[in-house]
Amino acid sequence: MRTRRSRSLLAAGGAHAVHDGLTDLIYVLLPVWQAQFGISYAQVGLLRASYAGTMAGFQLLASRAARRWGRRRLLVGGTALAGGAFVLAGQAGGMALLLGALLLGGLGASVQHPLASSMVADGHEEGGGVKQALAQYNFAGDIGKTLLPALVGLLLVVLSWRASVTLMGLLGLATAGFLAWLIPAAPAPAAEQEHGPAQAGRRGLDSGLVALLLTGALDSAVRMGFLTFLPFLLKGKGAGTAGIGLALSLLFIGGACGKLACGYLGARIGMMKTVWLTESATALLIVLAVWLPLGGVMALLLLLGVVLNGTSSVLYGTVPELAAPGQRESAFALFYTGTIGAGALAPVLFGRLGDAAGIPPAFGALAALVLLTLPLSWQVQRSLARHPARNIG
Repeated sequence: MRTRRSRSLLAAGGAHAVHDGLTDLIYVLLPVWQAQFGISYAQVGLLRASYAGTMAGFQLLASRAARRWGRRRLLVGGTALAGGAFVLAGQAGGMALLLGALLLGGLGASVQHPLASSMVADGHEEGGGVKQALAQYNFAGDIGKTLLPALVGLLLVVLSWRASVTLMGLLGLATAGFLAWLIPAAPAPAAEQEHGPAQAGRRGLDSGLVALLLTGALDSAVRMGFLTFLPFLLKGKGAGTAGIGLALSLLFIGGACGKLACGYLGARIGMMKTVWLTESATALLIVLAVWLPLGGVMALLLLLGVVLNGTSSVLYGTVPELAAPGQRESAFALFYTGTIGAGALAPVLFGRLGDAAGIPPAFGALAALVLLTLPLSWQVQRSLARHPARNIG
């Protein structure tokens, strides 16, 4: 039993690290693709949105497909598709093929969050330690976000972007083979089949859960918009490709620390106070990033990563407390879909603003948008006060 649990957690963590790493190395590549293909900021946003939007849109379908074809088969196949898509992107000679490759990559990536996280929860439900296991799974994703963009930033110094992207695609394919060997074969639990995502809509959503979903969507939109156009802000301040890769790594290291720190902070002072602290700090630091020189921006990226990414762990941990009995998986699926979908839309909207007014005004709009989470988090707190926290393992 312990071996099965360990294998499930290792497989889920490895999948999370590689999928999140592939997803976020796109940020390093966007300025390269802009220079290569001569595209506008709106088209840059479209490239980022194509991957994230497909990933968000197919998550609910991935959960349903897993009940028919099996979680293991779908997770392996999705990882292989994501890796193959990056191999294809490395051969792209124009915008059309690159866009198609990213759409395929997003489709493959859509299986990871719902299936890997439920695999971890199912594997630890009987023996306890679900929260701790999910924390390790989430932390593994941040490790991938840190390592793969930094690796590609270094590779671009000595290799072409095509060779670098192809190597990352081969890493994805190798990971699929590793998962096929590592994931223990097991049928989907009965609870998962009885309480599918479709039933959540029929039973309705708690007002606090709706407010939480909107808070998460705004937080994700700001985070993805900032990450998409940070390389261009840094480039305008004189940063090169390696410097941009380092900057993103600093941001992601701060984000990984923020997930742990904000989790403890939320337990001590509550969800609402934590969100008010982190989101207010995010708005302030985004404004500072626009006005500071390159050295100053690099110096604040660790702290910015803490508050920019840390909020999500507090929001994610609140989902089970607001979910109706037997609807935890559906609530998580809706939360993931909403937040990733908002993150996919944001680069397109802010890309258009960047084309029309420039990058600094777009960043100012991001700083203003994140402050809308403050009244929403107050509504979530009111709902939490009406619903005593459930035992979530």
